[in-house]
Formats: sequence, C-alpha cells, structure tokens
Amino acid sequence: MTTKPSLHTLIELKRDCNVTLIPSGEKLKLLQGDYVIVEQALGGSFTVKTERGYLALINASDADALGFDNKTEKEAPAEVGAFNLEKVVEKLKTVFDPEIPVNVVDLGLIYACEAHPLPGGGHRVEIKMSMTAPGCGMGDVLKEDARGKVETVAGVTDVDIEIVWEPAWDPGRMSEAARLQLGML
Repeated sequence: MTTKPSLHTLIELKRDCNVTLIPSGEKLKLLQGDYVIVEQALGGSFTVKTERGYLALINASDADALGFDNKTEKEAPAEVGAFNLEKVVEKLKTVFDPEIPVNVVDLGLIYACEAHPLPGGGHRVEIKMSMTAPGCGMGDVLKEDARGKVETVAGVTDVDIEIVWEPAWDPGRMSEAARLQLGML
C-alpha cells in the first residue's frame, strides 16, 4: 500500500467512503471506482476534488480508500508523562483547514487554550476557536479533529472546545509564517 500521497494525481477509489463536502460540511458517499484528485494531504486527512468538481474531506481512517495507509491519531496510544500545555498547542498545529494548507494555530483560529487541573487527577483543556468565515460548515469537523488530537496528550482527561465568533476572525490573526506561506507578505 502506498504511504505517501501524490498530490494532483487522478486516483481511483479502492472502496466506498464517506466524505464531508467543503465548505458546506454536508456528508456524501463516494463510491468504489469514482475518481478523485488529492489537493491537500495534511494532518492525516485528505482534501480531494471529485469528478463533479466538489472539494471534499476524506478522514485519515478512510485513507485506504485512496490506497494510502490509514493509521490515525485516534489509534495512536495516549502519550505518557507529565502534562504540558505546549504539547496541546503542538497537537493543535496538526489540525489543518481543509481549504488552506495552514494549521489552525498559525491561521489564528485558536483564540484561547487553557488547562485546569482536575481534583481526581489529569487536566481539563478548554479551547476557544473560530473559523475563517461565519457560514463555514467545517466548524464541527475541525472541532472534532482538534478534540481527538488533544485527547492523546499526556495528562489530558477532558477536552472542551467552543466555536466562537467574537471577535470575528481576520487575516491579521495569522502568524507571520502563515502569511509568508500563503504569499501575503
């Protein structure tokens, strides 16, 4: 099985798989034998263009439908060791907007990330994040991707992620590295 995706190459699906349409967030099933083009492969998921021209997100767990390995973060064992908030931020940097090849931290979508020790041990991580546009249907998808990845950090026993719209996101929230990557400097 191929382990490294080849971008912008026509791929025939090896099996049926569920996808999420971008940016609406609608669910759709692509069928074995359908053709897609991988536009982006970051953070374990794949943004593909369908035969009808739609952009769709294929989760890491369905990578085998594309002919790639499908090892996911959720299958990875939780980290061991002491809790460290920086490790939470590192995990959030593996969550990518499916339309923009930049992680949610560098895009400036993470408005707050705090940890609170719990009486029984472990930490509750509270994250406030936004989307690049209020009508974005990918909010729940990005939220669950972030939750799944943060849950694997050592010492994290609870994760609460809230999508917020105030203040509204604007490109000024992006890191310099993100602006450089997107040609905005």
